[in-house]
Amino acid sequence: MKNSTNKFRGKNNKEYKKNSDFGYYSKNTNRSEKNDRSFNNSAKNKKVENLKKNDENNTLKRRNPRFLSNREFPTKNSDMHQEFINKRNFDDWIWGKHSVYEALSSDRAINRIWCTSEIFSSDKFYILLKDLKLKGVLIEEVSWNRLSQLTYGASHQGVALQLACSKTISLEQLIDFSKLNCPNPIIIALDGITDPHNVGAIIRSAEAFDCKGVIIPQRRSAGLTGTVAKVAAGALEHLHVSRVVNLNRALEELKKNGFLVVGLSGDGQISISNFQEKAPLVVVVGSEDKGISLLTQKKCDFILSISLKGKTSSLNASVAAAISLFHLTGK
Repeated sequence: MKNSTNKFRGKNNKEYKKNSDFGYYSKNTNRSEKNDRSFNNSAKNKKVENLKKNDENNTLKRRNPRFLSNREFPTKNSDMHQEFINKRNFDDWIWGKHSVYEALSSDRAINRIWCTSEIFSSDKFYILLKDLKLKGVLIEEVSWNRLSQLTYGASHQGVALQLACSKTISLEQLIDFSKLNCPNPIIIALDGITDPHNVGAIIRSAEAFDCKGVIIPQRRSAGLTGTVAKVAAGALEHLHVSRVVNLNRALEELKKNGFLVVGLSGDGQISISNFQEKAPLVVVVGSEDKGISLLTQKKCDFILSISLKGKTSSLNASVAAAISLFHLTGK
């Protein structure tokens, strides 16, 4: 009995081993192994596909490194380049030596000029550029690469310009015109207002309140661009604008011709509603963040403030200009 039981146990052990090796559980293990193999094969295939995609991207980067490294200024022949040009309005831009020279020689209004040092010092352009600079046109000497960035890779030949939407007059002409048939004219002077929307809104208010002109400095100010003309809503066609090289020197010249210079500031000691002076006035409006510069404040005869009753501590520059003109023209 002992041997039989041992044999029986041995058979059972063998059968158990067989069953464990080749029975129900063995079929599941085979299926799991097949699933593992198929999963591994699919993972390998995905890895291969990802490697192929990475290789393709790397080859694209190596083929066209300029396009990817400088996304703002893609290559000239690409569709992206044309899209960038269409997005930026170049209707008022002219570039190229011959085109720019003809524009400078004509009587067209010019807002800004960019040129290389070679163009500025050349015999063909030097006298024209120097005369325009004295008239208040902003001229910047830039590098060739910077000019290529501004024109998005166009064939600029070292010079480009932006046309103005309206012609400007000299300060002397503005003074003579303002005193014509008007005993107490008002002129607006802008100090550091670089937002074209504010400049356009101030021009619109100035014309509406019968101001005789607007003075814009050559630097730190928005020029007479298309945006300014659009916001001005036609007022620019009926208002004289003088663009001066130095605003402080212009204020001194206006003082010599009998003008009082008043500046608008939240720190002004005199409320504009209490200001009773009757004389030719120059109203200086500063930028929203910095206000009127300290040097320009020293040129002012009076610093006026607008009384505010709410919790808001300051006003938009164009709104402040409109309120001040309402008070000053009603006296």
